[in-house]
Amino acid sequence: MAEIHSFYEQHRGAMEAAMRHRLDLAEPMLCERAHLSNIDGIRQEVMDEFEIVLTQMPYVGGAASRMSDFFMRLMGFMAISRVLRRRGVSLPVIGEIERETYKAQLLTVPEAERLASGRQFMSAENQALLREQAAKSHQRKFPEDFVYDFVEPDTGDKFEFGINYKACGFCKFAARHGDKEILPHICGLDFDAYATRGIQLERTQTLASGASHCNFRFSRLPSE
Repeated sequence: MAEIHSFYEQHRGAMEAAMRHRLDLAEPMLCERAHLSNIDGIRQEVMDEFEIVLTQMPYVGGAASRMSDFFMRLMGFMAISRVLRRRGVSLPVIGEIERETYKAQLLTVPEAERLASGRQFMSAENQALLREQAAKSHQRKFPEDFVYDFVEPDTGDKFEFGINYKACGFCKFAARHGDKEILPHICGLDFDAYATRGIQLERTQTLASGASHCNFRFSRLPSE
């Protein structure tokens, strides 16, 4: 088997723990919605597939790149999708199980911590960093990385800022490894990832659906 990049190897324990936690959360849905039995066997199959995914994950700059975290947090869902497809589970059911599992996992983080993370993401300091990183992404230092533009709001716009992704690391991964049909499930996880941190994401198109870019638009959700 191919080797895991040293950067991901350093974080392997945490990523595997997150996968086991997801499988714990997904277990009732695997039984009730996917009508699967032998859950222990499925868990092992997913973890075995995740080891393969780890060897396939592209290096895009490690800790210096914000996109490395996206890969480490979300690429495990590729392993889950592959196994469930082999088990005959329909794509819509896979999408539902993964999104609800991810939301449940996100909500295990204390609310105050999640909302603080959201405020940091929306802060002027982070927006300045995003502008800088967006410009650097066009240098295409890592071929499998994301390429994106920072979007300033225009007069009449209701969002605070946006990001247009012109190239997507997940799309490149899916094309390389035959995962295109399960790629939309990864896209669907974005909404809960931001909503649980008090951020509203609006997006009307994606690269995965054939558009020229993914149009992320961010604003703050009203506090309760």
